[in-house]
Amino acid sequence: MWGSAVWPVTLESDDVILRPIRLRDRREWTEVRSRNAGWVGPWEATNPLRGGAPPTYADMVRSLNRQARQDSALPFVITERQDPGRVPPIVGQLTVSTIVWGSARMATLGYWVDQARAGRGIVPTAVALATDYCFSELGLHRMEINIRPENRPSLRVVEKLGFRDEGMRLKYLHINGEWADHRSFALTAEEVPEGLLNRWMSRRAR
Repeated sequence: MWGSAVWPVTLESDDVILRPIRLRDRREWTEVRSRNAGWVGPWEATNPLRGGAPPTYADMVRSLNRQARQDSALPFVITERQDPGRVPPIVGQLTVSTIVWGSARMATLGYWVDQARAGRGIVPTAVALATDYCFSELGLHRMEINIRPENRPSLRVVEKLGFRDEGMRLKYLHINGEWADHRSFALTAEEVPEGLLNRWMSRRAR
């Protein structure tokens, strides 16, 4: 397990920055999410319990930070440098969760991005940064991403990065009010000896 030596951490590549989510991000995070309700909402995880309400922003951050202290999650916001001298604004979120140690050494990764910033390579870069960190610094072996088969923009991310399609998981997660099928994609450390970010940047430059 990693402990305080490697978390919290900030990861950067060009204009894309991953940093830990904070309670004081509430106003900016809420504004971005509200503006993207129609873009993110159809893929949003929901509470399957009858009458279950979604967590508040503060509850979400406290839960994620608790998981980080327990070495079971890496909760990031995605920020992007845009104007010199300006604090990079939040343009999305990326969470590495369900980290399993022992003989498995695997995790699951999820993300969303501001629709206005989609298609510019921000999410593939963020996913590559987080995956490389998990493989090289934390010693994880496998990264998994599960995506609704109708979510074409998200599918493009794993396609660009070369994640392996491992097939359909039926009724895998409760999404937007119902149990939904997901396609499962994975990558192991042996498949990217050069690093996922290096591979992504090489492909992007072609």
